[in-house]
Amino acid sequence: MTDNRPTPDGVLRLINGYWATGVVGAAAGHSLFTHLEAGADTAAELAERAGIAERGAQTLLDGLVSVGLVQVHEGRYRNSPEASAYLVDGKPTSLSNFAKLKLKHMAGLAALPDVVRAGGPVRDAVVEVADNPHWEEIVTAIAAQSVPAATLAAEVLGLADAGAISILDVGGGSGVYSGIWLEANPAARSTQIDWERINTIARRLLAERGVADRFTTVSGDFHTTDFGTARYDVALYSHIAHQEGPEDNIAVFSRLRTALKPGGALVVCDYLVDDDRSGPAFPLMFAAEMLLKSKQGGTWRRSDYQEWLGKAGFTEVSFHSAPPATLVIAR
Repeated sequence: MTDNRPTPDGVLRLINGYWATGVVGAAAGHSLFTHLEAGADTAAELAERAGIAERGAQTLLDGLVSVGLVQVHEGRYRNSPEASAYLVDGKPTSLSNFAKLKLKHMAGLAALPDVVRAGGPVRDAVVEVADNPHWEEIVTAIAAQSVPAATLAAEVLGLADAGAISILDVGGGSGVYSGIWLEANPAARSTQIDWERINTIARRLLAERGVADRFTTVSGDFHTTDFGTARYDVALYSHIAHQEGPEDNIAVFSRLRTALKPGGALVVCDYLVDDDRSGPAFPLMFAAEMLLKSKQGGTWRRSDYQEWLGKAGFTEVSFHSAPPATLVIAR
């Protein structure tokens, strides 16, 4: 006889979900994924290479096995494919710095009950404070998450064979999209609009990629900075829409439509939810981040983007999966 009664296992794992943030952040802080990648495959060897206690190494390994980031076979440990791709220091897709950063953010969740009651931040809205130093810390930490989406967008748009195109990146942060796109197309040029302290970071990172001579920055608030008229072949609005309200997104989309040349394409990348708000899981959960940190942001539906882009004058809209995000391409 099968016992179908529910158990508390799943609920307890969710209640204690912060353990996963702690274990992954601590493991990244001690470069455990990097040492595993280099061949250290026991707690003792990891402890020696990382300069930590063997008991500490074993505890982190147990936690990483629990969350599926490390695999164990006959007492030997190795990274999962996901950990190898996204948590090894030095790889262009590494999110290890982001894992360490999120450890600092954990205490902020304690305010969520009050934020839910108020319907928004009970302190200053982090993402809506002009030229907020918050972005300096986060832009490089999150850059790696955009590498797959930027690569996919380049393929969908055929940028490598597009010739001498001009690109506008609104709120471009680290400049990761420009870097990937300029590497793919040696004839392309890109302009990024962001705060000067962020543009300084982007210029340095693109100089390291060897494409800084085709990268220009404009410093200021994209809400008020002039985008120009019929100036660009491609425009980018990546992970900005979730911190903006509907009217502000429509306004920016309209200005971007004007800034594009005839036949030009707007690329939007963000965490989209299904129209019935039944998924995907990550964008649904990310809505809590926006409730904590923005006055009007959220994770918007596909139908919202379809409506907003239509109001802005775009007639063709397509959606492309780039988990956990979605690429929206409008013409």
